[in-house]
Amino acid sequence: MLISFTFYRSIKVFLWISPLALVGAATERRKRIRQRKKELAVQFKESMMIIAASLSAGFSIENALSVSVEELSMLYGRDGMIVQEYAFMVQQIRTNRPVEKVLEDFARRSGLEDVQSFAEVFSVAKRSSGDLGSIMRHTAEIIRDKMQVREEILTMTASRQFEQKIMNMIPFFIVFYVESSSPGFFGQMYGTGMGRILMSICLVMYLISYVTAKKILEIEV
Repeated sequence: MLISFTFYRSIKVFLWISPLALVGAATERRKRIRQRKKELAVQFKESMMIIAASLSAGFSIENALSVSVEELSMLYGRDGMIVQEYAFMVQQIRTNRPVEKVLEDFARRSGLEDVQSFAEVFSVAKRSSGDLGSIMRHTAEIIRDKMQVREEILTMTASRQFEQKIMNMIPFFIVFYVESSSPGFFGQMYGTGMGRILMSICLVMYLISYVTAKKILEIEV
């Protein structure tokens, strides 16, 4: 509605582009998924340190997971994502499912690269009969350092992301301000074929700028 009013002032255009609102719903869904992944990644980082400490103390991986559920519950509550995942894994292990398979399932559900790396490293360490505690502790430190770098990048770009949101609304504010202060100023842009073509070009340029700005600020580590 905002785009059709700003660039075309046409009910027909609004009805024609209204199905594109589904794109906004899909975008919002992806945004929420990314946000949940970020929260899960932070919680997973804390869980790795707990598991590594338990393994170094001589616990088996099965007992280390059980201990981590209790400690993580104090940090994130029983409804925490990582708490629910670990509790589910503990239940599966108690039904004699191999730990490697349980971790692989967790990695697939989470969709996190760090969890996938943890599952792969654990599988290799278990098959090679290596020092599991030392290997897990080293893996946890690498994942922690990687996440700290990611958090620092997010902190450094937070102000730029806020500026981007403001700039996204500037074209609409300009049109509304000019139209309210000088009614009919944009009449030629909405009432003639050439004007509609120019407004369509402006819309395309705006969308390109919007997408480009988002890609620039989406820095992956």
